[in-house]
Amino acid sequence: MSVALPHDVAYGSRRIEIIDTLRGLALVAMATYHFSWDLEFFGYLDPGTTTHGFLKLYARGIAGSFLFLVGLSLVLGHYPAIRWSSFGKRLAMIVAAALAISAATYIATPDAFIFFGILHSIALASALGLAFLRLPPILTMLVGAAAIALPQVWRSDLFDASWLWWTGLATTPPRSNDYVPLMPWLGMVLFGIATGRLLLSSGWLDRLRQVSPGPRLLRLAGRHSLAVYLVHQPLLIAIAWLMTLVAPPAAPDSDAAYLRSCELNCSAQPADPGLCVRFCACTLDRLQQQNLFADLQSGAISIENDDRISRLASECTAASQ
Repeated sequence: MSVALPHDVAYGSRRIEIIDTLRGLALVAMATYHFSWDLEFFGYLDPGTTTHGFLKLYARGIAGSFLFLVGLSLVLGHYPAIRWSSFGKRLAMIVAAALAISAATYIATPDAFIFFGILHSIALASALGLAFLRLPPILTMLVGAAAIALPQVWRSDLFDASWLWWTGLATTPPRSNDYVPLMPWLGMVLFGIATGRLLLSSGWLDRLRQVSPGPRLLRLAGRHSLAVYLVHQPLLIAIAWLMTLVAPPAAPDSDAAYLRSCELNCSAQPADPGLCVRFCACTLDRLQQQNLFADLQSGAISIENDDRISRLASECTAASQ
């Protein structure tokens, strides 16, 4: 899910190790979420478990914490003077890792590959964040709040073109296994920058140096967060796959799985919950009556491209209202 751009978390002569520890804790949280995703992928959890409810909020909290630490680290590493050589090297590492993840996920899951995930967002937001390092913190916070609010109150068809999906302002969010667009997530980086500036001016950074940094393993993980990010998910996927050899997941009830997935997707839109239940039950019945259900489940036909599915959905929408 997430990783922070590894700026040096140093202020003065010594590192502020508690910040490394906080990043390490965020890495642990990220790994638990990703393992939940892996369990869902291999059939141990119901479809949609990790994209709705508590786990959805959990994932957003993890991403927000990493991006906040990115902004904080920008201040600690590059205020009042930007160290261009250091910044450029680290940015190049992040961009290279982001491109590698895009390529790997395109091969593995081309219909939901990661075209603008957490690393892409960190790279772009870090570059943009440099412009705010010397601005008044209150102004940076206001811009950050605007960045978070903008996609909640305004979106446009102009951003539905695939080459503009990274903005986060499309009316129909694209499908991706890790989608962290510039808006609203730039706001968390700006909040981190503003917080870093306030900590500097108030003298609180000296107090943070005196805070016990906690377990050494967490500090090391936080200090090398990019390496942990790149290694942990392949390792977790391997563990989940080995689990299928030792204790395979129960065979799914295809009818129940369809209804759960359909109702979750329907309830994500402004709609009467009862309407969603009726709509999904109707579509399941008609798919089975027309011998389309098995083909839909296997991927032989597509919801987006099969006119029979579109017609059936329209009929069930009318019947459910």
